[in-house]
Amino acid sequence: MASVTPSVRHFTACLPCVRRFPSANGTPRRFLSSSAVAREELQTQSSTPSPPTPPPSDDTTLTSSTTSEAIPDFMQKWGTLDPQTVENKKQERRLLRREHVQPVGSRRRRAALRRSALQKATEVPFEQLPYQCFQEARKILLEDRKEKIKDIETQQLRVRNLTEQDAAVSGGAHAKEARLRSMRQHLDDLIILADINDPVVKKKFEDGQGDMNKPIYRYLADRKWRQYKRLVLDQRLSQMNVVPDLLPTLNLVADIELGFGRKTVAPGEFVDSAISEKMPRLNVQTFTPGERLVTIVVVDADVPVVEKDSFTSRCHFIACNIPLSPTRTSIPFQRIAQEDSKIADASAKKIALPWVAPWAHKGAPYHRLAVFVLKQSEGKPLDVNKLSATKWRSEDFKLRSFVDKHKLSAITATLFRTQWDDSMTGVMERAGLKDQIGIELKRKRIEPLPYKRRLERMRGSKGAFH
Repeated sequence: MASVTPSVRHFTACLPCVRRFPSANGTPRRFLSSSAVAREELQTQSSTPSPPTPPPSDDTTLTSSTTSEAIPDFMQKWGTLDPQTVENKKQERRLLRREHVQPVGSRRRRAALRRSALQKATEVPFEQLPYQCFQEARKILLEDRKEKIKDIETQQLRVRNLTEQDAAVSGGAHAKEARLRSMRQHLDDLIILADINDPVVKKKFEDGQGDMNKPIYRYLADRKWRQYKRLVLDQRLSQMNVVPDLLPTLNLVADIELGFGRKTVAPGEFVDSAISEKMPRLNVQTFTPGERLVTIVVVDADVPVVEKDSFTSRCHFIACNIPLSPTRTSIPFQRIAQEDSKIADASAKKIALPWVAPWAHKGAPYHRLAVFVLKQSEGKPLDVNKLSATKWRSEDFKLRSFVDKHKLSAITATLFRTQWDDSMTGVMERAGLKDQIGIELKRKRIEPLPYKRRLERMRGSKGAFH
């Protein structure tokens, strides 16, 4: 144990690995605390086929600069960093900083793999762990999966027969469509139930290696998202009155992550004006199969109107006809803008309203910048020329009218906040708003009620005696 770092010493009592120790009569004994943890099943045949290699990320703006540059000397001194064996927070940060790769699995599992590698213990594949209870449970799960597969084949045959059946025999076209919808839903449930108890599926999902083209991984990702992240996002949108100030209702059905450069912004977080001056990046994870076209709209919901002593909304960005699917999640606006600049045909562009840096007056309350992802009806592309010709940047932008006019439906949203800071003057100058820099908003002084004025006089008189 001298070669093992102190961070893994407390794992010695719970490592699921297998080693052979001779007993008094020479027969080998097996201890739970000294068994080898299985690594990835690279050379073993699994009951569940391994998912294909995921497609490369669309957001090349963040990785192109880092891959082209040479690794600094102080990063080379860190040595080899394996995503399978990094075991502490310091190594994880170094892995993300130098390799731009996320660690695989839990920290406990990675520490166990590193310990077994140092001891050169024989690795046992995950499916062949020599635990009698585990193997007996796998037999039951495999039998249940075979039954589910038979049910899936039977249900597919029923759906095929009903599809070929005359609508008059099924009680009309409406009744036939309702039955088909119900049978397809039951078929999807059977497909999920066939693999939901498979330990290999759960292991790959926890390691972040699930194929989102498969229904089981989409279901697990959706369930995990709804247990925490969706609750937080819905709470922030409700507490900050994004709904119903901008839209009357909003049903969140997709995960969304907003960031500026490498900084990930939590829903409702304050962002410095120098950072939000550049276009953000979005990562939208959908959980339904198929590709769809979406429109991204960024709206400032707190634009002050001094003349009316009220607030209105302003549009800061509109991008249309952006493809989105469970495996295509990245929306790099910077790359989209660069591609639009090379396209001569205006109708083929995707950005209808370029990014306008968020800004706020000195003394004004914070501004809520809401980012909405709107699904286009039936996947029909929008006319970017018409959207560009419309003055959506006016100080009275109505998101409700925009959604109703173009038949859009919101699938998710997030927000960030901005306020006056030291960088706001330069941001407003670069945005061509020099006439707005010197404006400072002050709250109106509210005269106290008569009884409060009397109390103030009484307190003043008492103070004079003391």
